[in-house]
Amino acid sequence: MSSDEILKAVFPLLEGADLAACTAVCKQWRNIARDDYFWKCLCAKKWPSTCKNPSPPFTYHKLFKTFYKRENHRTLLPPRISLSDLEFYIDFWADGNLLFSQVVPGPALRKGNWTPPAGVIPVMKFHLEGPEYKLTLPVEPQFAVPYTQTISVSVLVARKDTKKVACIIHEAMFDYIDRSTCRALAFNYLVFSPAYPFVSGIRAWIALLFMDGGKDDDINVFGLEIDFFDV
Repeated sequence: MSSDEILKAVFPLLEGADLAACTAVCKQWRNIARDDYFWKCLCAKKWPSTCKNPSPPFTYHKLFKTFYKRENHRTLLPPRISLSDLEFYIDFWADGNLLFSQVVPGPALRKGNWTPPAGVIPVMKFHLEGPEYKLTLPVEPQFAVPYTQTISVSVLVARKDTKKVACIIHEAMFDYIDRSTCRALAFNYLVFSPAYPFVSGIRAWIALLFMDGGKDDDINVFGLEIDFFDV
């Protein structure tokens, strides 16, 4: 019996850590130990369902190496980013004419930084004072937009610590105006790096908050709200 045949008879009897150690012995052992069949046998013991797919989208060696021994208890890392690190660049247009253009420091969007004006309908007041965390900002000076005009918005976010910029909303149209809650809504889907293949379908929303003037021809905007409803 050749040495290759002996190794192929012994390797299936080893545990994952021992099989991994064999790859460091010599080139011959490494080439044999990396045979995906051995790793499939190990995966079959831990995750039998992974072996039911005749053409899995992964190698069993990589699967086992990645997941076989995960830490059960991990220390929570501090937040990697905070509003203090961010600046928001917000621009509104109505039928192509610039309505509002402002650089907003991240902390200015924190809940509780401002009080909605008098005359806000109860539904809006309840929404703004609710327990959920919201990114809101007063619009100063307030402005009015004819109900028939097309309103669009773009929002860039810059990290001051890394000097990187991301576009979270690009020329999105406010195509949904809910007069019962006095909000006009626009959104874009966020685009993520291919390094995060399972992160998708998250939308960045922005809402114009307006007063109920009792007219159908004007929207009197007093504030805005940014949210990520799908997170």
